[in-house]
Amino acid sequence: MPVSLGLGLPQMKQYDIGRDVAAVARAAEEVGYESLWVFERIIFPEPATQGLYGAPGLPWPEQYRSVADPLITLALAAGATSRARLGTSVLVAPLHVPFQLARALASLDVASGGRVIAGIGTGWSLDEYAAASVAPFEKRGAVLDELLDVCAAVWGPDPVSYEGELTTIAPSEVGPKPVRPIPVYLPANSPRATRRLVDRADGWMPVAMGAAQLTEQWKRVQDLAAERGRERPVGVCARANARYSAEPVRGADRAPFHGDVAQIVEDLVAHAATGVPEILLDLQGTTRDASELIDVAAEVYGAARAAGV
Repeated sequence: MPVSLGLGLPQMKQYDIGRDVAAVARAAEEVGYESLWVFERIIFPEPATQGLYGAPGLPWPEQYRSVADPLITLALAAGATSRARLGTSVLVAPLHVPFQLARALASLDVASGGRVIAGIGTGWSLDEYAAASVAPFEKRGAVLDELLDVCAAVWGPDPVSYEGELTTIAPSEVGPKPVRPIPVYLPANSPRATRRLVDRADGWMPVAMGAAQLTEQWKRVQDLAAERGRERPVGVCARANARYSAEPVRGADRAPFHGDVAQIVEDLVAHAATGVPEILLDLQGTTRDASELIDVAAEVYGAARAAGV
């Protein structure tokens, strides 16, 4: 079976969100991409308390200076498409009031005809937590657990009731309900997070940083699922953060998905061989505008399918 390919939607500062999101979403669906994805970044601190992903001294990309709201972006894409699934990779749970996020995702699922995938994580930016979180950074895992509980309650049958540390829902009717159970995908960057993934989620959202590394990570997830007696399969959507270049990137230390179309497709082939069923390709960071994003995404898709991905 071919790997399902998804595409990151334009959210960064070089795009005209009101015009470009719908145009890219429509073009991607027409080419054949089966899913469309957004990420979440809310501020660009200067100076930042942490480097990118918490790595000391690693600068934040300039494109992060302005990133459109993920759910508004998906709503624009929903109105421009009819088949592609609509996913978040990922929403940062503690930046959201659990009840409000659960309702927003349910409404988006209804508006799109049942196409939402909820990728949710805990985030890493202390500055974003200071600006907008509902709880301290140290409680991020507990907030994610409560969000998962609230989503299950709100998306389930009425009357809905729940009592947690952040959320109290008196017995109530809460609608609209999702068209079908919304799949929840989680990252898993620690043993505890991997247990949460296996016990509570529908799927896993790793970052594709090399085929050998992805193979090893995927085996650990599968082994833990077997150990804990999980009966249903774990879905997977691997995020490939691409840096597109019109010319090949030279050097033996080229990072995965950094290079021209041929090199990006070469990496897609290698990562598809790991057995993961879906790969999200996010090209938006290094394309100049929506026109180039559409053209490069179409070229990559065609070349990947020709290569057997």
